[in-house]
Amino acid sequence: MNNVEVLYSLKGVNQRLNKLVQDSTFTSRLTFVKRCSDNFFDVFPCNMMLNRFCLQILPEVHDKIKWLDLESSSMRNVLCATDYPNLYGLGLYNINEESARCLFTDETLLFGIFKNQIRTLFITIDNNHDSYEEMELSATRIINYILNVFTGLIYLKLHESLYKNCARLLFDDEFLPTFRSSTLLKLNIRIQCFDDCLYLLDGRFSQLHTLCVDLVHINRPHEIKNQGDLPNLKCFSPSCNLAISFYDELILPLLYRMSNLEQLGLYIETVNTTLIDGNHLKRDVINPEDIQRTFVDFPKKNIISNVDYFPEAKQSQCRIYSYPSFTPYYNNITNNFPGGLFQYVRVISLYDEYPFEHEFFIRIQKSFPFIEELTVINYKSQNEKQSYESINDSQNLSLVEYSFLNEIAIVRVHDHYIEQFLFNTKTYLHNNVLLHINYESLQRVTQFYKRKYAN
Repeated sequence: MNNVEVLYSLKGVNQRLNKLVQDSTFTSRLTFVKRCSDNFFDVFPCNMMLNRFCLQILPEVHDKIKWLDLESSSMRNVLCATDYPNLYGLGLYNINEESARCLFTDETLLFGIFKNQIRTLFITIDNNHDSYEEMELSATRIINYILNVFTGLIYLKLHESLYKNCARLLFDDEFLPTFRSSTLLKLNIRIQCFDDCLYLLDGRFSQLHTLCVDLVHINRPHEIKNQGDLPNLKCFSPSCNLAISFYDELILPLLYRMSNLEQLGLYIETVNTTLIDGNHLKRDVINPEDIQRTFVDFPKKNIISNVDYFPEAKQSQCRIYSYPSFTPYYNNITNNFPGGLFQYVRVISLYDEYPFEHEFFIRIQKSFPFIEELTVINYKSQNEKQSYESINDSQNLSLVEYSFLNEIAIVRVHDHYIEQFLFNTKTYLHNNVLLHINYESLQRVTQFYKRKYAN
């Protein structure tokens, strides 16, 4: 049970428990939402329980509450139940245009909590739309509502229950003339393209010092209207799951504008170019004194680098990153993977010209416990599979369990990797999974769906 459920269950039982559950350390953040496999839902299953909480419990602890996490169906009830003099943070979940319009036009909330108190806002958007473009436009309009209503907002973060549910923003200056803020310091959102990133940095957020953006792709922009300096920006963290070919033409000129940058996270993959030069970043992009100061207490062991060579493809890849890493992606993982824990990664791909054995998948699962999407590319047969079969010991393998995986692509693979994921003697999948696979390969491996142990 979370603290809201405990508060509901124990409030009024006796004086000792009343004192305990009303303590500010227990009530400073009340979470009215729970997460299921692919969404958020209200912690109270019926209106009777919600009404009791709003009428009897919230008025007694209202002055201790600093943060509320609310689901769209009950957020108005909770916010209007009492006054919250110390409330500064909100988490709004499963919000859509209709619920946003209803909530943000409530005059009691509009001229009270929203305009004067809320400094930090986390939201997830209900992306139940018929088309991807409709979802983008709806999400953008909701953020526009927020910027016009929460006039004292300092930190805005757009996130989601699952990576596949992410709502991305799409900008058009004529469509959103009021999309701006003079107070926002930190912004963490998902957008469509590099044009949208430049849009965010054209001066409409004059005080912004931290920008974290995840992009679908990074292509040449149509037009760069404002190429002025960005002296207030201290932290910039772009990520993109698709490789880019315009690092020198797009990323570097943007970094040159950030004369006072202190923290830089480049979660991008470049192709058809030389390797990204860390000394170049240190010398020409980030202020040398700032970067040297950050490395004084930065142990060398926390800088991870590895190089992979692919003789058949006549290619190589180099990866350099600080650890822990905050990237949502980790692509082209090979047998040379150095390990570690990557709690923020949701999408990975595995690629090598040498076989992936069962123990490799165990390592991957432990390093990426929250992955949702997985792609495997490997045409080499597993060497250890024959030894397991020769001693009839395949059923005694340690299971690889994926708790959040909902999409697997095993198209360009040897049949052994199809067995690796489809047979319950090797892999256990907690969720229903969208499977991308060659139909003939599936028939062959499962012996036309008659083979035992299939997931």
